[in-house]
Amino acid sequence: MAAMAMAMAGLMNGERAVVLLFIGRVLFSLPLSLLFHGVALSLLALSAFSLDILADSSTSLAQFNTRPGASSGILLGAVTLPAVVISKMIQLSRAFPLDQVGIEELESLTLQYWAASASCLSVLIFLCITLWRAPENMLPPPAHNVWHAKFSLSCIILHTAVSFVTFGTVSLTSFETALKLLWMLCHGLAAVKLIQHVIKTFPSCASIGESCLVTSGLVLYFGDMLAYTIEKVSGFTMKSEVVQYGSKRSEISIIIQGLLLGLLLFPMVFKFVLRIWESTFSTARSEVRTNNEIWRSLIFFSALGFIMIVIIPSWMQLVQDFHMHPLLWVLSFIFSEPLKRLSLCVYWMCVIYVSVLRFYNISKNSKIERILLRKYYHLMAVSMFLPALIFQREFLDLSFGAALAVFLALEIIRVWRIWPLGQSIHKFMNAFTDHRDSDLLIVSHFSLLLGCALPIWMSSGYNDRPLAPFSGILSLGIGDTMASVVGHKYGVLRWSKTGKKTIEGTAAGITSVLAACSVLLPLLASTGYILTEHWGSLLVAVTVSGLLEAYTAQLDNAFIPLIFYSLLCL
Repeated sequence: MAAMAMAMAGLMNGERAVVLLFIGRVLFSLPLSLLFHGVALSLLALSAFSLDILADSSTSLAQFNTRPGASSGILLGAVTLPAVVISKMIQLSRAFPLDQVGIEELESLTLQYWAASASCLSVLIFLCITLWRAPENMLPPPAHNVWHAKFSLSCIILHTAVSFVTFGTVSLTSFETALKLLWMLCHGLAAVKLIQHVIKTFPSCASIGESCLVTSGLVLYFGDMLAYTIEKVSGFTMKSEVVQYGSKRSEISIIIQGLLLGLLLFPMVFKFVLRIWESTFSTARSEVRTNNEIWRSLIFFSALGFIMIVIIPSWMQLVQDFHMHPLLWVLSFIFSEPLKRLSLCVYWMCVIYVSVLRFYNISKNSKIERILLRKYYHLMAVSMFLPALIFQREFLDLSFGAALAVFLALEIIRVWRIWPLGQSIHKFMNAFTDHRDSDLLIVSHFSLLLGCALPIWMSSGYNDRPLAPFSGILSLGIGDTMASVVGHKYGVLRWSKTGKKTIEGTAAGITSVLAACSVLLPLLASTGYILTEHWGSLLVAVTVSGLLEAYTAQLDNAFIPLIFYSLLCL
């Protein structure tokens, strides 16, 4: 028994222990109606846990050329998105008996949970096959590696069986069951194809866990978009036949989806148009090639403008009754409350201008560590987003989408070095990078923006936990910032011999978030929110997310807000 305990202690590092604690908290909160979903989440976590151990003890995944200094992160990356969705399902299950949500909304979220699970499970199968077929495994592998591989595959098979049983019991016909399983299979195949593309296209930019979270999230998000489009175009009611995506979408959500889809697909379109142009003019008009950069820039901005002004708005009007061009709808939305919203825009612009100008000069001339300098941007996010979230929630939703679209456009211009802005943007952005960024892809500003935005977007509709939308702002803007500053200046006791995170920093982060919540809750109550948070649950949520920040080697801006949001929803 002692030997077994020592062996388990060797396998259980800090990050894995915190993730399993998080999964245990989610499972503890499950109602009986979500029993099968909890069993599936447990099997997914066990499979990912075994693969995580196997990946760290093997060099087979080195072929993926992941981000230097990061662990594989397979366990954290595989369970985060399904856990977020099932936490939201737990929240809705409390409202369903009170007739505060419809059955369609709950069924829609249920299918999104299985789609997210299928995406993550397919990535685990892909990783399992990759590990098994690696050249080093052509020789007889160690016994513990064989055990972990078999255990992981067994959990995957059991997870698949649970999915079949669940769909078989809730679907009315075998045809409907087959269609739903096919929908899940499409999500899985798309996730595997996308993660291969991400790892190949952006080497050394992300860990496997980070890539898994990004790809499964994109597949789930745009799978929802595809289903909604098919329903609108063909009249085929996905709600009654395949997937319950029947809840009405807001104009803001449609605009955000369209903007993101257009910008994410644009590089492929531009690459195709550029190849046609180069093949056409390479021999016929050699004099044109002397101004190649200018022509390339003209093609880029012309194609981008056509897609964003014509193609994407056409899709928006197809799936949503705007009754006007979406750009005009945005303007009418802003000017429906001009004083509040334009004043907020002016305030944001002033904060951004002053902060960026000051910190850019400091980063060039000061010896302050860059990681500390970047935390000032977390505080800037608090000052910008917190008042807007309390008083202008819908406008903030739209603004997050616009900001993310601008970030994507600037990053595309930087990566492609589009004249005349590409090189200047590259030099400017390099002043704010750290060890998690690379010259190929700078992700920190995306992760900060999405870390604040995602909990707010996911809290649309029914929400009986007023602090849930604030989870990104609290965990990143306050908790992560205080943990870094206090840990850097006063930290002495380290969590591990090789890590930089300190116990003092973690304690400061947890304490600061609890203090912010004690101030925020009465403020929310004064504005009309009905408070339902229990301080015991809040303490668990803050502590678990704080411990994850201390132990994880993954991109904390991406994971911590989602984990904190999930725990607040319980």
